[in-house]
Amino acid sequence: MSGIWLAVVGMLVFFLGYKYYSKFIAEKIYRLDPNYVTPAHRYKDGVDFVPTNKFVLWGHHFTSVAGAAPIVGPAIAVYWGWLPAVLWVLLGTVFAAGVHDFGTLVLSVRNKGQSVGTLASKLIGQKAKVLFLFIILLLVLMVNAVFAWVIAKLFISFPASVVSVFIQIPLAIWIGYSVYKKKGNMLLPSIVALAVMYLAAVVASYVPAMQIDLVKYFGGEGSTSFFGLSATSMAFFAWIIVLMVYVYIASTLPVWKLLQPRDYINSHQLIVGLGLLYLGLLFTNPEITAPVTNASADTSWFPLLFITIACGAISGFHGLVSSGTSSKQLNNEADARFVGYLGSVGEGALALVAIIAVVTFFPTAEQFTATYSGFAAASGAGLGVFVQGAGQLAAGLGIPATVASTIVSVIVVSFAATTLDSSVRLMRYIISELGAEYKITPLTKVHVATTTAVVSSAALTLIPQGPRGFGSGGYLLWPLFGTSNQLLAGISLLLISIWLKRQGRNYLPTVIPMVFIMFMTLWAMISQVVTKWAPWAAESDWMLFTFGAIILVFTFWILVTAVAALRKSNQDQIQRSA
Repeated sequence: MSGIWLAVVGMLVFFLGYKYYSKFIAEKIYRLDPNYVTPAHRYKDGVDFVPTNKFVLWGHHFTSVAGAAPIVGPAIAVYWGWLPAVLWVLLGTVFAAGVHDFGTLVLSVRNKGQSVGTLASKLIGQKAKVLFLFIILLLVLMVNAVFAWVIAKLFISFPASVVSVFIQIPLAIWIGYSVYKKKGNMLLPSIVALAVMYLAAVVASYVPAMQIDLVKYFGGEGSTSFFGLSATSMAFFAWIIVLMVYVYIASTLPVWKLLQPRDYINSHQLIVGLGLLYLGLLFTNPEITAPVTNASADTSWFPLLFITIACGAISGFHGLVSSGTSSKQLNNEADARFVGYLGSVGEGALALVAIIAVVTFFPTAEQFTATYSGFAAASGAGLGVFVQGAGQLAAGLGIPATVASTIVSVIVVSFAATTLDSSVRLMRYIISELGAEYKITPLTKVHVATTTAVVSSAALTLIPQGPRGFGSGGYLLWPLFGTSNQLLAGISLLLISIWLKRQGRNYLPTVIPMVFIMFMTLWAMISQVVTKWAPWAAESDWMLFTFGAIILVFTFWILVTAVAALRKSNQDQIQRSA
């Protein structure tokens, strides 16, 4: 079967979902009001609350939520066969992710641009707010560790991509200054910036002097560098430090100086990247060599498929971006459908092409099976296979394979870096909220909160020892990241449902995906915490067990509190009607 057919069916489903279902949600469920004064205008401060053109905001929102997760998750999940992965990406995007991302954006806009953690206090109760904030804090901490780990690994594997990624920073600052100080247009400068980045990628692919290869600088593979670390481990350590310094600066700057223009550039990267891959698919017309389903899998797809593919189908982190940064920049409430729902569709398209790149990469089914011999093997190989598979598709357009792989790695790193500094900014907000809640005044200060976020993220990435050696934090945390992410999505849908119910609106479009996600995720979480990571299990892991148990207890506590709040709300309504 040709991979083109998967793309055609997928694009048709996404088109119909946005055109009809998102319109129904916007008009009948969320009831968008173009005359509503959004927080971006009401609390405009030029730092976080900044009215933004919907196309620019879509670029920020989409690249913040995309990251590497909609690539890594699907690239791993095809282990169970391409059909289950494709179905979950398509149906999850249309009926779950779009509703969730769109809903958290609207809910925040209607409540002063507050985060979903703060909104839990209004909708469920003060105790739920604190519990929810702690869950979110743990999640963004894991996001920071996972994405820092991914970026550092890609910099080591593809040193030709480093110059292009770092060139983007001064270019984005220049664009931000040109647009917001001189009232210029962002489109042409961002396209020029993208051309400069890709030119640097092409040159670096052929000129070793432009490849920032830290492993070579520290003596090469197999050699011992400083502090008894291998050259590879030392390179990983150095990249983590560089990344943490970068995200500290990026997350404290006003959004117009770096965040928005860089994300706008990345939105064009996404369009270019998707265009290259889908056009490459059209020209190469590769056959799918991966199995439709994997009957001999050593790990059941049910319910782990719905955890492994989080971003790309539905992700709780998206709700943090929607309510944490995007809601503070929404110019008009009517733009929420374009930014929130279409952002999810864009990520679904990325997840779909990631699946296609992987399942068409191998010449034979036997080679696919050899690489994806087990779930652990799939987890380790997924991202690398995607980069090679995507490079193979791009090479179908006449782009040399080396250049294609470099450009693909530049795109992946750019998305991951966008998610990383948005996540650190969100973590700073949460730490400040907790500081205000518990009257720890220093934590409410921008630089104290940011320092806490950066140092804890670096420690979680670097300290744990594991199967990948020094700095295995991101790799070790990936299984817990998926379950925690989906639990957060379920809780966010619960908050939206409670809000809709109190508004007297139809809440079935949010309740149905909420029940499905919570059921699958709690099942997976309990089985992992109790039977896999616990001290009495054969594969015990104290870090995953501790984090997982805390999140699980907090989640059940929130659910019990939410049920009590709903009962009280129903009783109050009965008393008023009587």
